Amino acid sequence: MEACVHPGRDDRDADGGGRAPVDQDPAALLVVDDSEDNRYTLTQRLLRQGYANVTTAENGRQALDLLRAGAFDLVLLDIMMPEMNGYQVLSELKADACLRHLPVIMISAVDELDSVIRCIELGAEDYLAKPINPTLLRARIGHCLEKKRLHDQLVEANRTLERRVVEKVVEVERLGRLKRFFSPTLADLIVAGGADDPLTTHRRDITVVFLDLRGFTAFAEMCEPEEVMAVLRAYHAEMGKLILEHEGTLERFTGDGMMIFFNDPVPVENPVARAVRMAVAMRDRVAELSAAWRKKGYDLGLGVGIAQGYATIGAIGFEGRWDYGAIGTVTNLAARLCAEAKAGQILISSRVAGVVEELIEAVEVGSLTLKGLLKPVPTYDVVRLKAAT
Repeated sequence: MEACVHPGRDDRDADGGGRAPVDQDPAALLVVDDSEDNRYTLTQRLLRQGYANVTTAENGRQALDLLRAGAFDLVLLDIMMPEMNGYQVLSELKADACLRHLPVIMISAVDELDSVIRCIELGAEDYLAKPINPTLLRARIGHCLEKKRLHDQLVEANRTLERRVVEKVVEVERLGRLKRFFSPTLADLIVAGGADDPLTTHRRDITVVFLDLRGFTAFAEMCEPEEVMAVLRAYHAEMGKLILEHEGTLERFTGDGMMIFFNDPVPVENPVARAVRMAVAMRDRVAELSAAWRKKGYDLGLGVGIAQGYATIGAIGFEGRWDYGAIGTVTNLAARLCAEAKAGQILISSRVAGVVEELIEAVEVGSLTLKGLLKPVPTYDVVRLKAAT
């Protein structure tokens, strides 16, 4: 590779003047010619026309090495060169997936139609005959560089679009996964960055609600599967509406059993009150469903347990099968209270009762000895919400 300035030579040629242009084009040009004089003359002309970033190569092999090692915007390629002529360089360049879009202007003393046609067929952008007309050179280079800039912009736009498509696919997949556990609004909030990734293990103070249907086991044993599924569909649909309405998080449901908690994955105001209000609404709704079920001979009622405390929350499972779960004493307590509840009862811990005492009318049940818990648990039964609330 040669320097662009040749000491000891006059910086003027046939197009006249050595004036430096006011504006310089940052495009990187490569001049390929086996003649030192030709390289110098063309380089000086390009410098005067405003192309300050000009590199030269004295043969085709050196040109290909430079092109593969650096970033260029245009090649000015001589045809008649020893060892590897311009046709061969052009062919190899256009066969390279990384270089085929680089514009090439062929320059030659051979001004024959067959040579022009051959160059165009091989992929050259243009053809200039020696001696080169400076005005024509400027116009042809400007045209080629503009096409190159448009091509680069299109490539970058396509890359940006591909990146956005990939990001969108990931977002949709994540959103679909989150909607298995959370309300659509909450899932959208998480994906949009309005909440931390809830599937990452974390610890938080939550209010847990367990509920299931009293009499369901006997009902499922005596009825046809189609009848059982019809009851579950109606039950799940109505409970699901109330969970979304009160902004609860459905941790799981197994048959007639459900576990819902509040204050995760995003904090909510008054999580204990939300849980209690939801439980009362669920009890009222199941009472309405039960009236219709009794006409068909189904004796079903809702039992609920509510507790508050810290739990470890996050993804539980293995690759290909993940669930969102909460682990801690608070979940066990809510589950045990639910198991003790009779049809129509909402049993709450003393901690929950203390938080919502202004909201509810409750009856003290006493201290219950619950499986898995060392000490008896003071328990209350929610009778109703106070009228003033």
